[in-house]
Amino acid sequence: MRSLASLFWALPSAVAAVTIAEINGNAYISPLKGESISGVEGLVTAIGESGFFLRSTSPDSDDATSESIYVYGSSSVSKVAVGDIITLSGKVSEYRSQSSYLYLTEITSPSSIVVKSSGNEVTPVAIGKERSPPTEAYSGLDTGDVYALPNNVSRISVENPVLKPEVNGLDFWESLSGELVSLTNLTIITKPNQYGDVYVRGDWTVTGLNEHGGLTMTAKDSNPEAIKIGTPLDGTRNRDDSKVGDTVEDVTGVVQWVFGQYMVLPTTALKVTSSNDTAAPASTLVGDGTCKSLSIGSYNVENLTPNSSNIEGIANHIANYLNGPALVALQEIQDNSGATDDGVVSANVTLSTLAELIAAAGGPDYEFTEIVPVNNADGGQPGGNIRVAYFYDASIIRLRKGSIGSSTDANEVLAGPELKYNPGLIDPSNSAWDASRKPLAAAWETLDGKNKFFTINVHLSSKGGGSPLQGDARPPVNGAVDQRIAQAEVVASFVSSILEKDANAKVLVTGDFNEFAFVEPLTTFVEKSGLRELDDVVGVPATERYTYIYDSNHQQLDHMFVSKALGKGAKLEHVHVNTWLNYDDASSDHDPSVAVFNVCAKKETCKPKH
Repeated sequence: MRSLASLFWALPSAVAAVTIAEINGNAYISPLKGESISGVEGLVTAIGESGFFLRSTSPDSDDATSESIYVYGSSSVSKVAVGDIITLSGKVSEYRSQSSYLYLTEITSPSSIVVKSSGNEVTPVAIGKERSPPTEAYSGLDTGDVYALPNNVSRISVENPVLKPEVNGLDFWESLSGELVSLTNLTIITKPNQYGDVYVRGDWTVTGLNEHGGLTMTAKDSNPEAIKIGTPLDGTRNRDDSKVGDTVEDVTGVVQWVFGQYMVLPTTALKVTSSNDTAAPASTLVGDGTCKSLSIGSYNVENLTPNSSNIEGIANHIANYLNGPALVALQEIQDNSGATDDGVVSANVTLSTLAELIAAAGGPDYEFTEIVPVNNADGGQPGGNIRVAYFYDASIIRLRKGSIGSSTDANEVLAGPELKYNPGLIDPSNSAWDASRKPLAAAWETLDGKNKFFTINVHLSSKGGGSPLQGDARPPVNGAVDQRIAQAEVVASFVSSILEKDANAKVLVTGDFNEFAFVEPLTTFVEKSGLRELDDVVGVPATERYTYIYDSNHQQLDHMFVSKALGKGAKLEHVHVNTWLNYDDASSDHDPSVAVFNVCAKKETCKPKH
């Protein structure tokens, strides 16, 4: 039998008189994780509903070690006030609510709180003056690219890398975890969520600044310098009607990792000082109805039904902001009953209702074509049966002769080149399209039958199942990337079969690719299809290549890829009518795009007479 003395000595003893920097250490996971500590001294800098924030009174000289920490325990809140210097005991804990999140180092079960003095000055760390975030890399574990493949080859919680706050964005914000900071000269760069949380930029260096005031992601730069403003500590609420480009008052708050990203939790609600009411202008591109200047638009209309609240806004955009293109590729058209799982699959009422509203708004009298999917086989909202479809102005173009395919017919490229089905789906039984929208290929011609071109309307698999950009997995999990790679290869093969039969064929692949141009699968698509991104062909500035906002980034999910023959003399604009508005006021979560092309047949070269 073990003696009482041996049992006593087996119990863990508290680690006495450690500093907050020693608790945090210079990595993500505390070197004292799980240890009981006592005699920790600090200055109370801010108080929340469930705890307070404590800054060391004996800081070290290492920027990698945060001098502040969160003390969790609602019963302790009433025992302290901002400006108190206190000592306490507790336990060093690492907390996260999901396995994909980073851990938050905190002191839990606080006890033996002694207030040594009160009314001490509390000065925040000035971001942009005393400390500034890096602008490109997130983590040294990302091999230089947060979208590198393979994903999830390491985890911060396992590797626990030493922080390099001057190099990596995650390291920078982690090195300030729990710290009271000040942010000045702030501009909102994203839509507010339902809680009013928004990302901002301020008085520090940023990259990717676009004309509307947001930050556009580019290859190997997803803007870690942006920071989210979260729920105020005093129980007030941030407004949820702000817009991209609005400016707000300076913020004082604490840095904390919350719900998938680093945030600054302000001491009180954001106050907008000026509102960006500069509406996005209509496109300057207008086709003239001839083969020399034929306009084509593309628009993800966000789960559109006949009764959608956004349908009139979508109609107005197509008629007056895209200037009524001769052809419009639409994505996320739902069936006539929307997200009601009632067996209805046709979208003829959805499409005809939208067409009528476009005409009423001054646009063309569009005809439409679609292929009705197999019920509940194409993903999206259950029962909604989203699919891609085309609107076309029958006074300018028409479908070339051919029978329309069914939901199970696989299109083929015949001699000519011509399509076996027009329009027809591309390899719909291929496993690459499981629970995903099938691409719709069509051959078009001007009314005289002399000028032919091909389009493929796509909506690749969504990024569902991905992990946070600021999460534990490094590089982050790019949800469904393998399926999108397979889909890109199927579409690329179809394009190649057209160009093999006619190297001068005019081919456009457009739609919602759910991916970025510089990331596989799209790099694979370009390599295997022989097409080029139209943005590159016409020289759209990198900062203006966006159609969507997610987290801190303006980003491009919607693209146009063209064959060499179609790219000659083309023009393109992304019409930013939705991304700058809050969710309630926007007609879609995507911006539309419109381009003007020369689809005239190549003139025959006359032989000289002898």
